[in-house]
Amino acid sequence: MNIWSTARSASGRAVACVLLGSLMSVAISVAGFAHAHLQKAEPPIDAVVQTAPGEVTLWFTQKLEPAFSHVQVFDAGGRRVDQDDSRVDTADAAVMHVSLKPLGPGAYKVVWRAVSVDTHVTEGNHTFTVRES
Repeated sequence: MNIWSTARSASGRAVACVLLGSLMSVAISVAGFAHAHLQKAEPPIDAVVQTAPGEVTLWFTQKLEPAFSHVQVFDAGGRRVDQDDSRVDTADAAVMHVSLKPLGPGAYKVVWRAVSVDTHVTEGNHTFTVRES
């Protein structure tokens, strides 16, 4: 016996369709929360800072898989300016860090790839600018 055979009237079938649709919507929306989305960054996204940072820190909505998550930082010429030490925080697996070489004034692009512990992949990038003093 299935849901369609128990719904004998047209209104019963309509109710069954609404319930089934609602369940599918919930399942799809829950699956969307499984991805590690960028929540905030330091320096902030599109920020203009007075002092060059020594590190970029990214906060995500889910815990990350350290072996497959990384962040890199590039200058306006496309040269890497991070110390190639991207790491997931050992105290909070939803946070990722990378140390920076000494930065001069200019625009910098942060490029990240986050793999949540349930293996969903998200990627993104943003910029920040170090103001000339």
